[in-house]
Amino acid sequence: MNLILTLRILGALLLCLGGTLLLPVPFSLFYHDGVWSAFVISALICFSCGGLLFGFCKSSKDLSVREGFAVVTFGWTVFALFGALPYLLSGAIPSPLDAFFETMSGFTTTGSTILTEIEALPKSLLFWRALTHWLGGMGIIVLSLAILPMLGVGGMQLFKAEVPGPTADRLRPRIQDTAKLLWGVYLLLTAAEALLLMIGGMSFFDALCHSFATLATGGFSTRNTSIAAYNSGYIDAVITVFMILAGINFTLHFQLLRGKLREFHRNEELRCYLGLIVAATAVIVGFNWYYATYSQLGENIRYSVFQVASIITTTGFGTANYETWPVLPQYILILLMFIGGCAGSTGGGIKVARILLLFKHAQVQVFRLIHPRAIRLVKLGNRPVDKEVLQSILGFFALFIGTFVFASLLMAASGMDLVSGGAAVIACLANIGPGLGTVGPIDNFAHIPAFGKSVLIVCMLMGRLELFTVLVLFFPSFWHK
Repeated sequence: MNLILTLRILGALLLCLGGTLLLPVPFSLFYHDGVWSAFVISALICFSCGGLLFGFCKSSKDLSVREGFAVVTFGWTVFALFGALPYLLSGAIPSPLDAFFETMSGFTTTGSTILTEIEALPKSLLFWRALTHWLGGMGIIVLSLAILPMLGVGGMQLFKAEVPGPTADRLRPRIQDTAKLLWGVYLLLTAAEALLLMIGGMSFFDALCHSFATLATGGFSTRNTSIAAYNSGYIDAVITVFMILAGINFTLHFQLLRGKLREFHRNEELRCYLGLIVAATAVIVGFNWYYATYSQLGENIRYSVFQVASIITTTGFGTANYETWPVLPQYILILLMFIGGCAGSTGGGIKVARILLLFKHAQVQVFRLIHPRAIRLVKLGNRPVDKEVLQSILGFFALFIGTFVFASLLMAASGMDLVSGGAAVIACLANIGPGLGTVGPIDNFAHIPAFGKSVLIVCMLMGRLELFTVLVLFFPSFWHK
């Protein structure tokens, strides 16, 4: 492990963070919320620490896989630590742990919050919350690939460690070009949603913040009651569409912009993802109609499809209190929490591709019991899947479930009830935001004990970086040759 090189890159990332901390300053001055100095001081602290690390830690060695994993994990942690400074310096969140929780929730696009009065927060801090989502959505590490050339190192190690999903697709031979293309698509979709939300009556500020949160599948809103505060079918529809788009592999969006419509139709994971949304919505609409949860069919469909899209994409926006729904729809939403969006999207969870390959692998194993001499390969999109990929997926699934169980036990030890504790863990581990029980869609995480919040912070980080990136740091062999 080359700690000098790792610290140098972390210093460069802190310099970038210092620049982004200045972006809320114009909003603070425009709205006269009086907290602009908190952002300026925070930025100066980042510039100072980042400059010292970047200037004094010099290394001529290349970036290896070890440093790639370390930079990603420590980079996310450092961003959350320094990104919490505006909350602390402004006095909006006086507790360092709560401020760290809120910022980690933002950068990991989880959306779980400890705030009880969101609308009372200064506008610039609301913008900062949304901005942490947007930066974390596509990946602050991918964004930072633009600065890696000046470090004299390659960036594929960082890309592989950060990009969500079983594999990291490269759209162009050079990793810097790939990062620029992904961010170009990301920016285009964000601008399109913001424009459509403004047409629907949202202010520019709210439209921008909610677009940041939607495309990042984060879920931080500027309103206490989330999207329900607008009570607009049009706004619900726009956000639903863009949540679904954000849950799709961004390489497919790029292919669509190039006019390759066949890539959408031929992608088996995408068909499964859309099929899950349609099937889950149909069942929930049916049960809500049978139990007369809503008096009108249109209202039933509107709220049902929104919550299905919000949960499976791990966005976490709310327009309805799904805890008042029948039991089966609640179970379906819990299952969708585990599944998550597509590989290569900004969504969290296990990912549709992994779930699909797990079922295909199980199907092949049953087939081999009946036909032991037959040769049948696991395929995704008519392409055979390597055994190494299948082993990685099986390992990830086991680790995900194991982490969920262990973290749930820790939450129970902190004093939380069975439903709330387990729901809080999956809400953070899958980067969803709201859960069930005392952390449901109309509640928050402020009441959770300090130990429980610490557990959930670790779950957010592990969930966003897909377990392996974080867990590998705990192996002694990782730090030594």
